[in-house]
Amino acid sequence: MLTKRNAQLHSAKFQEVIVKLQRFTLYVAAVALVSVPLAVFSQYQGSTTVSLGSGAKKPAALSPASYEPLALEAHLTQDQLTWIRPGLKLKINSFVIPADRRPEVEYSITDELDQPLDRLGKLTPGAISISQILAWWDPVKRQYTSYTTRAASSTVTGISTRQASADSGGTWTDIEVGRSKYKFATVLPAGFDQTKTTTLGVYSTRNTTELLGKNYYANIEYDFRPDAAPVTEKWQNMSAANACNRCHNPISAHGGSRQDVKLCVMCHTPQTLDPDTGNTVDMKVMTHKIHRGKNLPSVLAGTPYRIIGNQGSVHDYSTVSYPQDLRNCTTCHEAAVPDANVVFTRPTRAVCGSCHDDVNFATGTGHVAGAFADDTTCATCHKPQGEKEFDASVAGAHTIPEESTQLKGLKIAFVSITNTAPGQKPTVVFNVKNGDNSAVVPSTLTTLNLLLGGSTIDNARYFRESARAATASGSNYSYTFTAPIPADATGSWTLSADVYRNATIDTKPGQTFTLREAATNPVLNFAVTDAVAVARRKVVDIALCNKCHERLALHGGQRLQTTECVICHNRTETDAARRPAANLPAESVDMTRMIHRIHTGEELAQDYTVYGFGGTPINFNEVRFPADIRECTRCHSGTTYTLPVAKTLGNTATPRDWFTPQGPGTKACLGCHDNRDAAAHAFLNTAPFGEACATCHGEGADWAVSKEHAR
Repeated sequence: MLTKRNAQLHSAKFQEVIVKLQRFTLYVAAVALVSVPLAVFSQYQGSTTVSLGSGAKKPAALSPASYEPLALEAHLTQDQLTWIRPGLKLKINSFVIPADRRPEVEYSITDELDQPLDRLGKLTPGAISISQILAWWDPVKRQYTSYTTRAASSTVTGISTRQASADSGGTWTDIEVGRSKYKFATVLPAGFDQTKTTTLGVYSTRNTTELLGKNYYANIEYDFRPDAAPVTEKWQNMSAANACNRCHNPISAHGGSRQDVKLCVMCHTPQTLDPDTGNTVDMKVMTHKIHRGKNLPSVLAGTPYRIIGNQGSVHDYSTVSYPQDLRNCTTCHEAAVPDANVVFTRPTRAVCGSCHDDVNFATGTGHVAGAFADDTTCATCHKPQGEKEFDASVAGAHTIPEESTQLKGLKIAFVSITNTAPGQKPTVVFNVKNGDNSAVVPSTLTTLNLLLGGSTIDNARYFRESARAATASGSNYSYTFTAPIPADATGSWTLSADVYRNATIDTKPGQTFTLREAATNPVLNFAVTDAVAVARRKVVDIALCNKCHERLALHGGQRLQTTECVICHNRTETDAARRPAANLPAESVDMTRMIHRIHTGEELAQDYTVYGFGGTPINFNEVRFPADIRECTRCHSGTTYTLPVAKTLGNTATPRDWFTPQGPGTKACLGCHDNRDAAAHAFLNTAPFGEACATCHGEGADWAVSKEHAR
C-alpha cells in the first residue's frame, strides 16, 4: 500500500524519472557500438527482424496510448517507452533433476512484447532477480512441504526453526540474451518421493525503479511429477485475479514480488513458524486471522495479532476491519475454481480456529462438542450443507442474515411524481412489494421515508418525510409532501426512499433475532425548472464499491445506493446536529471529502472523526485501504477523477480543516492529501471567484491528476 511518505515523494520522484529518461538519446549514442541493444532498439523502431536468441520476433506497435491513463508508461514519450521496454515475462524451457539431486531450470526472459531481456540488466534496462521455491504437495492434508528452506531464530522467544523459503546460493549460467539457467544449491533428500506432485514456484523482479519509478514482476508455478507420470493431484483452490484482487489489485507481498496465491501457499505452510511471536504463518490460518483482524476474539481480549517479518519489521493486523460480512466465504473461495468445494467439505481445527481463536480444541473450551485431538470427525457435525440456516453445517454456520431465505424480499418502485415546480408540494405515487410481487401496506413497515434533494447539478439541500400513512390508490399508494419545493429551487431534483421492516429470523430451536430487511433505494430525477429532468453526474458506481464491500449498506443497513448517499452527504452537510458542543466545530460529511478521508484512513495527517446518530463518535483513522490508493478508478467511473471539475459546483464548509471553505477540486484533493503543505498550496491557488487547480493539474498539464497518480 502507498504510504503517506511515498505519496508525498511520488511527484518529485516521477519528475526525476522523466529527467533520467530524457537522457535516452545520449545513452543510445554512448552504446552505439554494442550490437545487441541496438538490435533491440531497432525492433521497437520498426526495422527488420534481428535474431536475438530463441523466440525473438518483431513486436507489435508500442506507444504510450497503449496504456491506461493511470499507468506510468502512459506518460512517457515514445523514445522513453522504447528504451524502457516495459514488462517482464518468464517461460520455463526445461526443468531437470540430475543425479546429484540439485535441480536445474532454464528460463526465457522477455518483456511484454516477447523480446529478450538481459538478466543482469547490462544490455537492456533493469536487472532481473529470479527466485525459486520447490515443494511437494500432500493431497490428503492439502498442504505443501517445501524442499527449499532457511534457518530462522528469535532472540526474544528462543525459538529456532526452519522456514519454507526460496533456494539460496545456487549458480546462474547466462546462455544468451534472454536465456538463463539456474542450478539449485538445495540437494533433494535421498529417496525423495517421486510420485508426489511437485511444484516449482518462481517469483521475479525486474528492477526499473531508478528509471521508471516502478518495478515489473512475474510469478510462475509449474506442476510436475519427478517420475514423469501425469499430474492428477494439485493445488487449485483460489485465483488471485478473481478473489484477492477484488480488493487488493494486485495482491503483492514481500516488497511486491509475490502476487500469486499458489506461490504464497508454497511457503506459508504448517512447517513455517514466526519464531518471534510463535504464530504460524500457515496460509489458511494467517489469512483468516488477518481478515478478521480487530474482531478476532483474542484481539478483543487484549492480545494483538502480529507477525514479525524480515529484518524485524512488525506487521500488526489488530486494526484490520474487513469491509464486508466475514461469513461471505465465496468472496475469496470463488465457485469457479476446481477445488472450490474444499471450503465446505474439509473443516479442520486449524481453519475454524483461525477465526474462532477463543476455541480450545484440546480442552474443549468454547466448543459445544468438547475436546478433539484431531480433525477426523470434524465433518460429522460440520457437514457442507445442513437442513436449516444457522445450523452447525459449514454453509449454515456462515449464513449471512441479509441473504436468509426466511426474508420475503422487499422492494419499492416509484410510479410518478407531480407538482414539482418551485413552491409546490410534490405528490409521489409508489408501490411496495415483497419478492413474490405481493403487495405490502406502507403502514406495516418500520420505516418508509421519502427523500427529496437538489439540485442534481450541485446538491445543497434536502428534506425527508415519512410516507407510512400514504393513501391507497388502486394497487399503488399516494403521498403528498407537507413541505413544498423551495421557492428558489432551480434545475432538477432527486427523489429517493429509505424503506425497511423488522423481520424475525429463526436461528436455533427457540432462538431468534431481529433483522432490518431493507429495500434497495430507488432514485428518480425530476424537473423543477428544467424542461426535462437532468440526472446528477455519475462519479462512482455502486458496483465498484461492492467489489470490496459486497453489499455496501449504511445507517443500519437501509442506505444501499451511492446515488442516494449524495443527496444528504452534500456540500452543506455537517455533523453539527449530533456533535457535542464541547467538540465543535462541526465536521463536514460532504461525500467527496468524506469518502477520500475514510479510505485514506491510517495515512491521514489529521484526525477524522464524525459523530453519527445518537452522538456516537466514529473515527476512521485506523482504516487500512487494501489497494494502492492512487488507483482512482477503483472507485471512480471512467475519468471522473480528472480536473477540471464543473464550474457550477459550489464550495464546501470545512471548519475542522486547515481552511474553509474549500472549492470542489480542493475538497477532493485535500481529502487524501490532508497535510499542511498541501493545504497551503491549495489555499494559495484559490481566489474568491474560483480555483486554479486545473491550470497545473488538468489533463494534459505537467502535473495532471492522472500523471501524479500513475503507478
